[in-house]
Parts: sequence; structure tokens; C-alpha cells
Amino acid sequence: MRCRDSISKLPDEILGKILSLVPTKVAASTSVLSKRWRNLMVLVDNICFDESMVVYPDKEEETRGSHLFSDFVEKQFSLLSDSHIIKKLSLSHTTRDCTNYEYYRWIWTLMERGLLELHLHASRGNSYFFIERELLTSNTLVKLTLSGAYILGVQHVFFPALKSLSILSVTGLDGPNFSGLIRGSPVLEELYILNDQLRLPCYGTIVQSASIKRLVVFLDFPDAKDDHRVTYCGAPNLVYLDYSSYVFEYYQFVDLDTLVEARLSIKLGESTNRYDYSDDYDNDYGDGEPIFGDVTNLVAGITSITTLHLSPDSLEAFHFCCESMPVFKNLLNLSIESHEEKGWQVMPVLLKSCPNLHTLAIKGLVHRVTNKCGDACACSPKKNHKHKKMKIVNEEKLCCLETCQVKVLKISEYGGSFQELKQMKHFLDKLQCLETVKVGFNTNDNIDFLQANLLALFDIQFI
Repeated sequence: MRCRDSISKLPDEILGKILSLVPTKVAASTSVLSKRWRNLMVLVDNICFDESMVVYPDKEEETRGSHLFSDFVEKQFSLLSDSHIIKKLSLSHTTRDCTNYEYYRWIWTLMERGLLELHLHASRGNSYFFIERELLTSNTLVKLTLSGAYILGVQHVFFPALKSLSILSVTGLDGPNFSGLIRGSPVLEELYILNDQLRLPCYGTIVQSASIKRLVVFLDFPDAKDDHRVTYCGAPNLVYLDYSSYVFEYYQFVDLDTLVEARLSIKLGESTNRYDYSDDYDNDYGDGEPIFGDVTNLVAGITSITTLHLSPDSLEAFHFCCESMPVFKNLLNLSIESHEEKGWQVMPVLLKSCPNLHTLAIKGLVHRVTNKCGDACACSPKKNHKHKKMKIVNEEKLCCLETCQVKVLKISEYGGSFQELKQMKHFLDKLQCLETVKVGFNTNDNIDFLQANLLALFDIQFI
């Protein structure tokens, strides 16, 4: 029985779209099928060259550099010489002195033809890839990604159509060149920053743009406290912020009145265990210095939000490094993640600062037990003889849960331990406005038993 070739019956334009969805090496291999398929390459509008797909004869040739990859790319460019419809170029390569000039030529040629998307990744070989131009510009480029072993030395940047910019672990990008990229992109709406390459001044610590609506920042310098002195963000049209870093000494987050949603992961550079049972953190530093960092201005700068997501580290940063908690009068949705090594000390004051909170979502109920969780928690801290009985009575009268307006409680990663069940009962007893409870489990064992325990407390929806 003969197989029917249905694909070859498709119009050339459709086949060109299909070939645009696969790696260019795979698309090029179809040229051996027939003359018609060979001519289809000129219809490809999305080309992807990935050197990791090249098989070198031996390790020595791969290490010292080979023209196998560049020869293949050069051949494909010759086939595309008459094509003016290239919309997207993805190039992943290893940096080598012998091929850098060819990469320049390919990139600039397509940018001059009206390229819409450019994604560049350079793995460190025996050199870096230098982007050195007096003017780096494209009137059509809408999306740009730079990742890896690039060094930028550009005097002027102008991308009048650029909407999305991703800077991911770029080895040779400093603060001034980063700022130049932002200034030269007047309609930029999305900015993604990953910086784990300590090059001073660091890119990503200062972000200023009047057009950005979505900002994702990940800074990771765990052993460089001296480089966490000041960070700045000014974005008057920002709507979404995802920010992760070790805590800075001073934050200046301004002009964020349009911000709707924030996701924060602020890590402390030291353990807080010595404060678990101290009466007053502000006046008792144990045998060490005060904890480094101050997030007060960061927290004050995001009070317009309606949705807030906090990591376990952020909960501790809010407690130890925030002098005063502002009122989040617009906050409707609060989502926190717990960790068995991180405390809930900030929860009472945080919940009291959200007078209109509608939905409280918690991923995991197990957290480190301290004497500062207050009435947000059902955990039993160790007795501290310094505590006065009158102080405990006063705290019980000011239950943050009883005054909380939460109507929807969502618990995920529920494990069914005694501590978790106790915490669930505490929430259900104290949250006076609660209407809906949704619970998701982190185990498939004894699901019926766990559900029965919870249903005895409340009419719970399981997710």
C-alpha cells in the first residue's frame, strides 16, 4: 500500500510557514527531497541557527574553532539572498575570533532588511563577541534578546519600534551601556533583566523609563554586599513588576502610581535565627550587627498595587528591614509562599495594613516557628521568660485575622500534618468574613482522609 504525501500538496506559502517553525538546520535538510523543496527556503521568515546542533569531528576541533557552523550559516544566507521577508533571527553560537566578523555581517544585513525579532546568545569560547558601533539602530526591530558573552561599546542607540528587550547574563554590559539601550528605546514596553555577572557599575540596579509597562528583574550577587548600596526604579507607566535580588541598603522606587501587580523575592544575606525568640528586634541584636538592608522605600513605592506576591525570603525582609508598613488600601489579592526555614513574623502587621483584602493565597502552611508570628499563626513558640503576661493578653485582643476582610482563602501544597491542620482551623475560626476556601494537596496519599478532616471544619473546595 503506497503512502499518501499530503504535505507536498500544500501551497508553497503554507509549507514556508511550517519550515519557519522548525530549526533552520532541519528546514534546510528538506531541500534534498526535490527541487520544489529546495526553493521553499526563500519563503522561510523565521531562521534559527544553533551551533550546539553541529557535530564536530573531535573535541580539539570544537575547542580551537571550526568553520563548520559558519559555513552552514553562510550557505543558508546565500539561499535567502533574494528574500526580504525575514522576520525573526535566532543565533546561538560560541565566540571565536575567526568567525566574529561573519556574525556581524549576518546580523547587520538582516537588520537592514527590516528584521522584527533578534535573539542572540553567545557561549564563551576563546574570546568575547564585541558589539562596537558608533550607532546601533533599526527602524523595524520590535523584540531584542542579548544573552551570554557579549561586550557592548556603543556610543548611540536608537530603536524607535522596540517593544520588548531581554538582557540575560550579558558578560560585558555595564551600567552606562545598559542605560543607553533603555534611553534609545522610546516605546519600550517590556524589559527583562537577568544579571548574575558582577561588572561595575552593574546593569539592572538603575532602571528609568517612561514607557515600560512590564518589568522583570533578577539580580544575583550573593557575595557582594558592597554592591548592594543603592538601587533605583522610575517607571510612571509600569503595570507589572517582578523583582528578585538580595536586599539593598537603600531603595528609591518612584513614580509607580500605575503599578497593579508586584511579585517580590528579596533575600537577606544572613541568617535571622538569633532573633526567633528575642522580645524586641529593634533593640536586641544578639551578638552581631543589625541585619543589612532597608526595604522601607521599596514597600512605600508600591502601595498602589491590587495584587502582591511575596516569597518566603520577602516575608523575612519585610519584617527585619522595613521600618514602617504603609497601608495598601487598593490591595485585593495577597499571595505568599512559605518555607520551613523562614518565619511569618511580618504577617500580623501586613494583614492589618490591607484593609480591603479580598483573597489570601498561601503556598504551604509550614514555616519556622518564632515568637513574632502573633495571632496570624497557630504555632506554639518556645516560652520566653521576658514576656509579660499583660503583653500577651493585649496581643490576643488585637487579632489581625478577626479584623481581616478576606472572603476567599486559597491554600496550595497542603500536606495534612498536625501543624497544618491546626493552622487551617485557626484561619477558619478567626477569619470572620470568609466565604470560600479552596485547598490543593502536595501528596496523593490518603487524599480521602485529608479531605474528610478539612470538611469537618468548613465547606471546602478541593483543587
